[in-house]
Amino acid sequence: MLVSRRSLLTVVSAGTAAAALARPGQAFAAAMPDAKTEDFRQGPRTFGDTSAKIMVEEYFSLTCTHCAAFANDTMPEVTKKLVETGKIYFLYHDFPLDQVALMAAMVARSLPAERYEPFTAALFASQDRWAFARGVNSTEEIWKIAALAGMDRPTFDSAIADTTLKNWILAGQDEAQKKLGVDSTPTFRVNATTQHAGEMDYPSFVKLVGLG
Repeated sequence: MLVSRRSLLTVVSAGTAAAALARPGQAFAAAMPDAKTEDFRQGPRTFGDTSAKIMVEEYFSLTCTHCAAFANDTMPEVTKKLVETGKIYFLYHDFPLDQVALMAAMVARSLPAERYEPFTAALFASQDRWAFARGVNSTEEIWKIAALAGMDRPTFDSAIADTTLKNWILAGQDEAQKKLGVDSTPTFRVNATTQHAGEMDYPSFVKLVGLG
């Protein structure tokens, strides 16, 4: 059963593993392996209709409070008005700012591609609990959310110990820094031309993507 952004957020908020149904009209593009690899974890993670004329690339860290603010406050409106209407689609890039964010990104990448976006949205919605709470065991808190997304414990343990996956994420981050000048999160690129760093409200985002 696929887990939608909305249903996983509901499950996380309620603290229960109730059955979740995918939201009607929600489109997730399946991850396709790069030509040089057969590792599905390294395939693109996208959200929306890939035939949309506007592609927004987002570089984000799962422990970034500004990224969480965008995900929680702005992204729901973006999803409803721009993604689900086929106007834009997102291509996500992991840009972890610390070891906890790196671990969370590794877990997200180890889920089926269609669960990547709702899982990261659930992490942003509960960021205070798993990333910053006093005395929190971040590993165990991330595991609880991963379990709700359908991951078993052996897969989780394997994911967070995988050096190949870790090095691949870090290499992508290094490339973004050197080639594109990405040095903070969130950073957005529109159709590989316009670039903006920092969270935005909905009107600012609409203006950035050229729809307002």
